[in-house]
Amino acid sequence: MRGAAELQATTRHNSLILIGLGANLPSRFGDPRQTLQAALKRLQDLGLEVTARSRYWLTAPVPVSDQPWFHNAVCAVKTGLPPDELLALLHKVEAEFGRVRTVVNAPRVLDLDLLAYGDEVVEAERGLVIPHPRLAERAFVLFPIRDVAPDWLHPVTGEGLEAMIARIPADQHARPEEQG
Repeated sequence: MRGAAELQATTRHNSLILIGLGANLPSRFGDPRQTLQAALKRLQDLGLEVTARSRYWLTAPVPVSDQPWFHNAVCAVKTGLPPDELLALLHKVEAEFGRVRTVVNAPRVLDLDLLAYGDEVVEAERGLVIPHPRLAERAFVLFPIRDVAPDWLHPVTGEGLEAMIARIPADQHARPEEQG
């Protein structure tokens, strides 16, 4: 049985709305990291309250390919938007930044993913799946989430981040970017 403090911490972290940010091509805003910074500002301009942001991470493309490494981050936000409207907003921002969806896993100027919306679980509702279906398998998501909410639990499996990180495939490489 969990103690009151542990239960309170779990409840607090599982009420988080988590958004993944990624880019591996330059945009009109600059290099991928500058693009992520501009995207965070745009999300705030559109009414999202960014309450926390991970470090920026350099991550190998998944699946492994010869495309450039990605710059990734995760932010926690507060919003009154329901999940489907939040996802539509994320897609709108991607389009504003020049994202054109071509083939799966293509290089991109901006990728915004709704990773988790509190404890909500949504399965294939108008293209929306919460939590993100592959987040438990991706270094580029798990390491940044750990920066923001180290006690976060997967809403479906109840697993903690360390258990998921321990299962990351060996070909997924991630390292924090140097600050500056």
